[in-house]
Amino acid sequence: FFFIYYSTTGHVARRRILEKMGKLKLQPHPEGGFFTETYRSSITVPTQSGKRSSSTAIYFLTTAGCVSRLHRIKSDEVWHFYGGGPLEVVELVDGTAKVTKIGMAPGCLPQHVVKAGTWFGSYPCEGFEYSLVGCTVAPGFDFQDFELASRAKLLDTFPEAKDMVIKLTEGLP
Repeated sequence: FFFIYYSTTGHVARRRILEKMGKLKLQPHPEGGFFTETYRSSITVPTQSGKRSSSTAIYFLTTAGCVSRLHRIKSDEVWHFYGGGPLEVVELVDGTAKVTKIGMAPGCLPQHVVKAGTWFGSYPCEGFEYSLVGCTVAPGFDFQDFELASRAKLLDTFPEAKDMVIKLTEGLP
């Protein structure tokens, strides 16, 4: 896979990551990382964007050297830690970058909510090969409600978060 980058622990870690990707049937996500949808409720709810499933869930995996680029969705998203190393979730809130570590290590939370409309991205904590999490969205995720960030616009809006905006908008205009 193109998205697996060089790691200090070498082939063993990459093999474990590839095994997890195959077992969980993960595919590349447009924001970065890999995902597979594991649940989509058959119950629908009305939203401003039209009918949506009441809830959806995915597995989401990011690897060392890979980021989930800044994006936002129109629903709340609950992050759940499953395995690997801790994940840093970065939210642009009140003009700054708020970082929350998701995981089981000291100083981490096993679960975290990103509110609807918040710009956010993520990456594995330094020194870890990958992070495997789950994301539950309600009302359910729909790509029509997904927006990748514009680096230029976010730098204008969040100048205090410049370093994080640059890190999490690689390849975006």
